Amino acid sequence: MTRELRNAFGAFPTGVVAVAALGRDGPIGIAASSFTPVSLDPPIVSVNFAHTSSTLPGLRRQPRWGVSVLAEDQHWLGRQLSGSGDRFTGVDWRATDAGAVLIDGAAAHFTVRVENFVTVGDHDIALLADANAVACFCPTTERDLADLLASRPVGEHLDEQGDLAQRGVGAQQSRGRGVQ
Repeated sequence: MTRELRNAFGAFPTGVVAVAALGRDGPIGIAASSFTPVSLDPPIVSVNFAHTSSTLPGLRRQPRWGVSVLAEDQHWLGRQLSGSGDRFTGVDWRATDAGAVLIDGAAAHFTVRVENFVTVGDHDIALLADANAVACFCPTTERDLADLLASRPVGEHLDEQGDLAQRGVGAQQSRGRGVQ
């Protein structure tokens, strides 16, 4: 893939979720910017994972996953979950009885089970069923939505290693304003 195509794909603004489950030695998780609601009835969401993900094999062994929509003040966690080593150091989390790991302070939580994987190009799309919202601290007014949209720097995205990166001239200083 060319750098130009990667940058064009990355121009679509998106949030970041933590996808995590409880393994034998503690939580297993990764940050993803490809979370998509698929269906309300039945409730299904999807998340895309690169074939090169070293975390996905551990997640695939777990029957239930937690999906936590990271809040504005958790931008550091997206970076940490994309790195190596103990990704959960300093992270407040809890596990459900079924082993789904949920990040404290997230904007929303879902517990899911893996329905299917679809291989497309260099990624696997995980179709996650029984997407039960455990809690949602979602914007409820136009002002809340405007604040949420304005909080994300223009050009912020996950790079090819899954790290949060900046793109574009002056991207760190630019901010969208959203709904006024």
